[in-house]
Amino acid sequence: MNDKSETSKKRNKKFGWPLRIVALALVLGGGWFVYKQFFAPKATQVQYQTAPVQKGTIVSTVSASGQVSTANNTPVVTQVTGLITKVYVKNGDPVKAGQAIATVQLDQSSTQKYIQQQASYQNAQNSLRSAEINQTQMRSDKITAANNFLKQAIDKHLEEDNPTYIALKAAKSVAENKYDNQDNVINQSQTSLTSASLSLQNYSPTIVAPISGTLTGLSLQEGSVIPAQAVSSSTNTLSQNIATITTSSYAIVSINLTEIDIPSVKIGDKATVTFDAFPDKTFTGKVFNINTTGSVSSGVTTYPTTIILDTSNPQIYANMSSTANIIIDSKDDVLYVPVAAVKSLNGQSYVQVLKNGVPSNVDVTTGLSSDTDTEIVSGLNEGDEVVTSSKTTTGGTTATTGASVFGIRTGGGFGGAAARGGR
Repeated sequence: MNDKSETSKKRNKKFGWPLRIVALALVLGGGWFVYKQFFAPKATQVQYQTAPVQKGTIVSTVSASGQVSTANNTPVVTQVTGLITKVYVKNGDPVKAGQAIATVQLDQSSTQKYIQQQASYQNAQNSLRSAEINQTQMRSDKITAANNFLKQAIDKHLEEDNPTYIALKAAKSVAENKYDNQDNVINQSQTSLTSASLSLQNYSPTIVAPISGTLTGLSLQEGSVIPAQAVSSSTNTLSQNIATITTSSYAIVSINLTEIDIPSVKIGDKATVTFDAFPDKTFTGKVFNINTTGSVSSGVTTYPTTIILDTSNPQIYANMSSTANIIIDSKDDVLYVPVAAVKSLNGQSYVQVLKNGVPSNVDVTTGLSSDTDTEIVSGLNEGDEVVTSSKTTTGGTTATTGASVFGIRTGGGFGGAAARGGR
């Protein structure tokens, strides 16, 4: 029994110290891990995204969205219903304005409307003729009043305060005013006649081409019917597109510019235009009209501006959505950096230039700006590396400052043209 106890004590003595050493090592290792993980100072690393100072062209634009107001195609519209008795043209034919396209045997409803429009047209003709006859009489009265004033007042050397002189001069003035005002009456009568003529044509049994061009999309056939159920219940009038005439004219795009952008835009400025329908195509054009009166909606003032395209495209239709970028300024052979590289402090612009891995602030003078780049007038040289963004890594945690490290443009030359820049 004593021999076994003695043997056990020797065995415990032999293996006890190594076990204690292992346990101590585990405790120390665990403590070191906790210290490094939670209490030891974290190592910090900074990575910089840079771009070189480049030389090239920079373009400043103002951008606005809008729609096609006038395209190079016009619908052929009719408001009549009835039987198609004759079709004079086919798709692809060239037509001239006023040329007959088809004849319709009007149904009862359209016949009644056509007769009403004939009466309105005749009344408008009579009104114009009457206004012209009255003007002829007024011209005669004007001449008579002028001669009376000359012979009975001027030739007789009457004083200006003489009652006869005053009466004759007043009669002369009244006759002149009547004759001059009759021009407005005739113009109004002519406008009414034109309107009546168009209305009559809308209900005419002969459908004609509104403009000259190439006929496409003709949907009429001899013996087919333009049905009465096509009549709008809200207006009681038919407005059916039976064909399209394509011309060589250029599409016109209407946009609204803000009161901030409008002072920078002038007639003749070049523009680029994109359409939602053609996302991969860019068209060129120029500003040809600016409505400087503007319009106000919900307290916001905008100025309607129109752009005419440089080329014709039969696939551009009226009311298509578009985006226009009007070029308001451009400079060649200038130094520029990405917009993200330029910062400001107390009104002074500066960039960070990276040398030997260390950034340093450099004051700069800026000029023209686009959506992607800013002109550097002074402070930098071509080839200098400027910081566009930085990424700080601390103990496995990353923080990015400045612009995104993705999408930084590093190509040279054209400096972008999609946003308004300073001039």
